[in-house]
Amino acid sequence: MLREELGDFGFSDKEIDVYLALLSRGEATTSTISEDADVSQQAVYNITARLEDRGFVRVNDHASPKTTRAIPPKKSMANLTERIGSITPILTDRFNDTKPQTPELKMVKSQETALKRLRNAISNAQREVIVAIPEHVYPEIEAELQAAIERDLLVFLFVQDVDDLDEARKRFAGAANVVRCWSESILFLYATDTQSTNPSISQAALIGDAQLLSGNHDSGDGVAVSERHLAGSVHGVYFSAYWPAGTEVFITDPDPLPKTFEWFRQAVFQAMLHQKADTDLWAEIDTTSGETISGNVSQIRQALIEPTTNEYTLETSLYLETDVGEVSVGGQNAIIEDYEATSVTLQPN
Repeated sequence: MLREELGDFGFSDKEIDVYLALLSRGEATTSTISEDADVSQQAVYNITARLEDRGFVRVNDHASPKTTRAIPPKKSMANLTERIGSITPILTDRFNDTKPQTPELKMVKSQETALKRLRNAISNAQREVIVAIPEHVYPEIEAELQAAIERDLLVFLFVQDVDDLDEARKRFAGAANVVRCWSESILFLYATDTQSTNPSISQAALIGDAQLLSGNHDSGDGVAVSERHLAGSVHGVYFSAYWPAGTEVFITDPDPLPKTFEWFRQAVFQAMLHQKADTDLWAEIDTTSGETISGNVSQIRQALIEPTTNEYTLETSLYLETDVGEVSVGGQNAIIEDYEATSVTLQPN
């Protein structure tokens, strides 16, 4: 272990041999070190010179014969720590804190690992959380879901293996912005902050068998991903293939207005809640083109809550009546809509 640790500090194998031989004697001549370490005397001369430069030994050139003395490790390590500390601020200034260039793609095969990843993903999310779990797993993440709601995140919860919907309405109220339940138990899935264009926001997703959370080894597995497009695909699978199969058992109350939303799906979600409450809405929207558009909200296209109003799968958009006519606005990476929003302010009209 000691040799491995010294290797991590940049010691070569021969440097380790010489240094350990010298430590055992405290001080020794070149010939003695050579014999103890089984290294040639010329190599000892070169190695002790390098160790002296790094603060681990002191060479006594005035002695005859010349000797080398090990600096007490407590002192040499303290000096090394001080040197590391002195350059850390400089290195920090030069460090470009970017997201990893290599996205994660990892198999997950244990319940413990899957639950740990799920809790961490919910706790680290900054905009949105989507989760699909078997009912028996809910107590394991209840606290994290409630904390996400308190942070004003948009949270969708899909609970499987649920037969009693009336009991589910009571149990899961407040656990998410929307809760849907399903009697089947097929998949385990989560995704956070998918489609975010902010490089400081980490995206995480996992999709796998519901049996992965059964606690039995070799009963299921999953794949964890962090790459934006792959995480976005998990989000797409969630809302296109599974979310429509569930029964809506809880939906939160609309937020007080006016309010500005930087997460577009949250703006569409709140707009739909207010429309269901018969509130006419005015929106002012900043766009990626630099324009600010405003007008009455004339249409809301979505499949996040009932009743669904989208015309094609995953459509999530707002339509405004402006001075130049009706325009459509989408969220991150909008393609079909006229504008891509960066923020949305809603207020009663």
